[in-house]
Amino acid sequence: MSITDFKGPARFNHVAMSVPADLLDEAGRSAITRFYGDVFGWREHPTMTEDRKRLVMGVHSYDQFVFVIADDNPMQAPRGDHFGMAVDSLEELKEVLRRAEAFAATDSRVDVMDYEVEDFGVLKLHSFYVRYLLPLMVEVQHFEMIG
Repeated sequence: MSITDFKGPARFNHVAMSVPADLLDEAGRSAITRFYGDVFGWREHPTMTEDRKRLVMGVHSYDQFVFVIADDNPMQAPRGDHFGMAVDSLEELKEVLRRAEAFAATDSRVDVMDYEVEDFGVLKLHSFYVRYLLPLMVEVQHFEMIG
């Protein structure tokens, strides 16, 4: 079988990252789940939560999730390190951006990078990045096909 014949896994199912245990206490988990719930619609899987040890947030499906675990040597990532999420329309992207900016107006710990459009001729890539308390940013993208 050649590399061109191999299809491989069809999609990502989770992202995992480590944080300090203090961030996964009741107050920290509440802040994290409030932001990612309000902005992205993610929901905590409470049966998987362990105080100061683990937080799992479902991403619109039981088999897609963000796994956050406590570690004595937690992940540290530069501002641009991220994982991507796609939306189906430009309106959806702008709504997620609006929600992130509204949350940022009430909490200075929200980090939103400016909305951008990259024009590749056959498509325009609309995107922005946002982070809140976790080490990785989330890049939200919409692929606008031209023609």
